[in-house]
Amino acid sequence: MASTVRCRRGWASRPRRLARIALLVFAALITVLLGAGSAVAQDPSPPPDSGPPGTTAEPAPTGGVPVTGTLNDAGDRLSGVTVRALDASGDTIAETESVEGGRWELTVPPGTYTFSIDPDTLPDGVDVQADVTRDVVDGRVNTVIFSFGEARTGSAVSAGETLLRTVIDGIRFGLIIAIAGVGLSLIFGTTGLTNFAHGELVTLGAVAAWVFNVSFGIQLIPATVLAIVTGVIIGLLNNALIWAPLRRRHTGLIAQLVVSIGVAICLRYLILIFFSDRTQPLADYQAQQQMQWGPVAITPVNLACIVISLVVLVGVAVLLQRTRIGKAMRAVADNRDLAASSGIDVEKVVRFVWGLGGGLAALGGVLFGLSELGARVQWEMGFKLLLLMFAGIILGGLGTAYGALLGCVIVGLLVQLSTLVIDPDLKYIGGLLVLIVILVIRPQGILGSRARIG
Repeated sequence: MASTVRCRRGWASRPRRLARIALLVFAALITVLLGAGSAVAQDPSPPPDSGPPGTTAEPAPTGGVPVTGTLNDAGDRLSGVTVRALDASGDTIAETESVEGGRWELTVPPGTYTFSIDPDTLPDGVDVQADVTRDVVDGRVNTVIFSFGEARTGSAVSAGETLLRTVIDGIRFGLIIAIAGVGLSLIFGTTGLTNFAHGELVTLGAVAAWVFNVSFGIQLIPATVLAIVTGVIIGLLNNALIWAPLRRRHTGLIAQLVVSIGVAICLRYLILIFFSDRTQPLADYQAQQQMQWGPVAITPVNLACIVISLVVLVGVAVLLQRTRIGKAMRAVADNRDLAASSGIDVEKVVRFVWGLGGGLAALGGVLFGLSELGARVQWEMGFKLLLLMFAGIILGGLGTAYGALLGCVIVGLLVQLSTLVIDPDLKYIGGLLVLIVILVIRPQGILGSRARIG
């Protein structure tokens, strides 16, 4: 009897030991990723030259906002070209020279500036069309693009071409939302959890790619693969440390929703503390020249994002339709109790869904930073994308992967098309409007089915 009791106690204490080990691994992973990002995000600069003895070095200006760009003349990168920022009175506020690859960067206080190029520093036969006036805003990516060659009139791009390019851009944006949102829909379908912390999984994936790419010097493609692996691990740890214990205690879905909001806030501000409060550029794919086929013009990065998104989403569809784990996922989503009584290991399916959702969120974060933020990473980028993910999932139908895909593409199209009539900085408002309209008119979504409760 005593040996039986000891055996039972050993088995009973094993989950606690596993939970402690998983907690230590999770803490170490977050410390390595976010700690390394913080070290580089501080961007320490060497101390200024103190000058001759008896003189005092003038302190560097603080509170400036970085403005960047790349001087690209039909594929030729222009280095050694002087770029100036002029205020309203025409005084030079900042000046810099483009480096190898044509990239330049200067820092100015927030405000409205005219950016000009010194024509004497341009190569022979190269002319800039006009100066560029921009509002420099803190907390936003500030990029200035100069046009070279013969000046073009406003009729160079017709309204039809503009509409076609906007539609393609909307499809690209919708596919990226779908990559991040499919995992959120699968988690809801298998567990019933409305996970408000999913946006932070997107941000953590982008931050992990930035750390591997910038801090460790790994090229972005393998860095993205490592970020996806990191996202899978973070998703599994989320389930093991938070959601699996809550399910074992039969915690209600409303209480779990509140917990997810707390987890989201905690992760968001941990990223802010250890990463940076400003956008940080990736080391690769900063400046892209558009490829043009007739009326269609798209950068290689945006084209790659569309192709990668389509391949991954088709892979997810094949997984759901052709594999045993995919059929088990659909069975659990349809009826959890019936699936369990049929011999399906529901917890194993849920663990797989959390890992898959974390990996897809990480990939979505990298693609979002590449194509939408100009190859940059920002500490609340996932939070900005979360509303659009929910809008797309609700539009397509809660808990259905195909509905999430369709709804997210429609939301991406509507958001990008709205820039034809409103300020691009306000385009995310369209996601909120879609969410409100769908909840009022068809709460079950396009592919969802009506369910009677009570």
